[in-house]
Amino acid sequence: MERTLDPAAVNRAAEASGLEQIGVRPGLLRYLKDLWTRRSFIQVLAVSKAQAENQNTYLGQVWALLSPLLNALVYVVIFGFILQVGRAGIENTIAFIVVGVFMFRFFERSVMAGAHSINHNLALVRSVKFPRAVLPIAGVLAELASLGPALVVMVLISYLSGFLPIAGRVTIDVYWLLLPAAVALLWIFSTGCAFLVARWVALTPDLDNLLPHIMRVLMYASGVIFSVDRYLGDFSWGWIVEYQPVAVYLYLVRSSILDEPAYPPDLSMWLLGIGWAALFVIAGFLVFWRGEERYGRD
Repeated sequence: MERTLDPAAVNRAAEASGLEQIGVRPGLLRYLKDLWTRRSFIQVLAVSKAQAENQNTYLGQVWALLSPLLNALVYVVIFGFILQVGRAGIENTIAFIVVGVFMFRFFERSVMAGAHSINHNLALVRSVKFPRAVLPIAGVLAELASLGPALVVMVLISYLSGFLPIAGRVTIDVYWLLLPAAVALLWIFSTGCAFLVARWVALTPDLDNLLPHIMRVLMYASGVIFSVDRYLGDFSWGWIVEYQPVAVYLYLVRSSILDEPAYPPDLSMWLLGIGWAALFVIAGFLVFWRGEERYGRD
């Protein structure tokens, strides 16, 4: 007579031995605890990703500064000098565009890092057990590490541009101390977006081909190279564009270091920025966590 194992007894024996069933999503609190215990792994992974960027080029990490700088130069020439968008209420077009390009590039690269975090690391996902949220978090942290030196360049260019006769002055004042807070909010918001796209692209890889086009539309809808309020403020739907998250964070950074009358420090914008960051990082994390058991298996 063939004997069968009691499933309940097997489960009790496995639990007593510290064994866990694979392919099962852990509880939310357990998941958060596992993430915290792997904070060193996240840091090492982020640093290695940042150092690996452009390692096969002659200039190496210099490209982390040159890429946004060259992009900003192109937009300054085309939109600042040829199309003269500065006539629409912007006193220092150079600093305005430079800040917009540098900050939007960080957001765009963070989103793309999140989109590739699962599908570009399938070997790691399928061979090692760890909270998959480590990957999008580390991807955005790597971009934040690259942003550090770029911020110095951005601030320096903005300040020096104020000495040109064609641009408004940029003065150093107490509001500059708000720049780290504005960048931190953008980082938190970008991490939330990275969670969302990581889940969506992992389930539907075709979305990866659409993201660059979505980012391009978002760039023009966020006032990276022109003032949203001046060009879209008269439309009944203009407030939607003006108060969408990316436009809000660009506003906060510009109001911190620039002396633009159209971008004065505004408490309501800070509260809105805090709200957007909290909403997206919480919602994004929950959406990503709910797909934990499917990553690397679909």
